Formats: sequence, C-alpha cells, structure tokens
Amino acid sequence: MVCHTMSVLLDSQVEAFLHDLSDRGLPPLYRLSLEAARETYRELTVPDEPVDAVGSVTDRTVPGPAGEIPIRIYAPSGDGPFPPLLFYHGGGWILGDLETHDALCRALTDATDCVVVAVDYRLAPEHRFPAALEDCYAATRWVANNAAAIGATTDALATCGESAGGTLAAGVALLARDRDGPTIDHQTLLYPPTNYAFDTDSYEENAQGYFLTREDMKRFWQGYLRSELDGRHPYASPIRATLEGMPPSLVVTAGFDPVRDDGRAFVDRLEDAGVPARHLEYDEMIHGFLPMLDDPELDRAREAIDEVGAAVGGAVR
Repeated sequence: MVCHTMSVLLDSQVEAFLHDLSDRGLPPLYRLSLEAARETYRELTVPDEPVDAVGSVTDRTVPGPAGEIPIRIYAPSGDGPFPPLLFYHGGGWILGDLETHDALCRALTDATDCVVVAVDYRLAPEHRFPAALEDCYAATRWVANNAAAIGATTDALATCGESAGGTLAAGVALLARDRDGPTIDHQTLLYPPTNYAFDTDSYEENAQGYFLTREDMKRFWQGYLRSELDGRHPYASPIRATLEGMPPSLVVTAGFDPVRDDGRAFVDRLEDAGVPARHLEYDEMIHGFLPMLDDPELDRAREAIDEVGAAVGGAVR
C-alpha cells in the first residue's frame, strides 16, 4: 500500500490500477508523441462496452465560432423534459473526445436525471487557447437557447467539467457572466487545473507516480497556450479572475493529484467572492479517477458520481 506524505493511504483499487500500468511498461504521457498519447488515453478510458444504460444517446452538431461543433446528447429514461447539464471532457486540452468520457456521461445522466450534453470541442495544439473555451461557450449558449430541441427544460442550466474540462467549465461561467448570459445555475468542477503554475505543495508531493505527473501538466499547458502571457489570462487560469457573480459550485479534488491544491485554492477564492461553494476531497484517489467507471470495483468513483448527482439535482430542480 502506497503511503502519502500526509499519512493517507492510496486506495487499494487505484494502487492495483497503477501497478498494472507499471507492469505494462506504459511510459508517461508526456514522453509519447501526440498521436500515441491520444491513442493511449483512449485505451485507458474507453470501456469495451457501455457501463450504464440511459434512455437515449444522440449525436448532432451545433454552430460554433469556427464551424459546427459535435455534441452528444444523453437523455435519461422516463418522461421529460429534463434539466440540461453541459459536460466538457478532460485530457489536458490536447487529448480526449466524446468516446473517452462516454461512460462518465452515462453515469452522470443517471445520477443527475439531467439531459447531459457532451461537447467535442477543438483540441490543442492544433487549436490553441481560447478555441476550446469558445467552443464550449458556444455549445452552452446554443443549449440554453434551444433546450426544447433536445428534450430539456428552459428554466435551469448546469455545467460540469472533468480535469481540463473543469478549467473550461470555470471559463464558460466567466464568459457567461461577462457576456450577459446564459445564466448558469450550478457548476461542478472535477479536480480542475485552475492556474498556470507548478509551485504548489501538491505539485511537489505528487509530481510523479500517481498517473498524472507534473511533467504531463507542463506539456498540457504548453500545448494549450499560445504564449506564456495566455497563462496569466483569467479565462485560461480562472483562479486569477474576479470571481464575484460565479454560479454556486461543487469542486471535487483528489489527494494524490498534482493539481489538488489548484482546486482547494479555487474553492477559497469562490468563498471569498461570496459564491456558495462546496468542496469534496477524495484523499486516497488520483487525478482522473472518475472516468475509470468501467472498472466496477472502483467504489469511490461511484460515490463521487452520487455526490455530483445530488448537488446538481438539488440546484436545477
């Protein structure tokens, strides 16, 4: 059993996952070519078959700033309409797509009883900041204006982002505030990187050995940003923004995660700005534990999904 510097034990199921990665000789993502990193990420996150059944799954596109944006709409079973929940996937802004987070979106659909709309935003480095953010904002605005077209209600709207998608979710909330809409009633940020910096205790404690490494994060940021100056922009590093007027928030962090302290600090900033914010830390988990839902033994991931479901459901109903 691996022991953390704060005397917290790594979850035994996660430890088995990390040992399996080591036994397979899988190199860190930052050492792989972009193509190989994308393929490896897909292998780690896409289950052999869907884990959670939902009412329906529909693919379509919506207008974006640089062309059509693919989205995937997950509707719960039963009679709608249901509140809409926008979802922005993780992958360091350079990895991931609709398939890598399909299992998580299905679980969120069941847990929240919302119409989950996953956004297949443009990836870096082919499309650098703020391309992904503008895509996510455009899709969110489209859903707010066309909710009935996807079987969603029009009186509430929530957002959720995982990892880099959590950074995008915070950025979407800032854009919605600064551009006069749409109104976001709740945001869920799942272990979000909120600052272009690598100097926190968690970056030191969890620099390597726990799936996501500090070097991975450096590569992700460097691929996403056009320049160092972008890293100081509040839409890229939302912890640098003025946070008054942000929506009520749930922030989930993991103990064995280089960006753990980014999430903790963001909660503090939200509270200082008078924003209702709830923080859940899963001390014994690693970054990215939620898309591991294809492993039915990862009990803590299911617990976290239930917490998210309760928080979102309570905010949009």
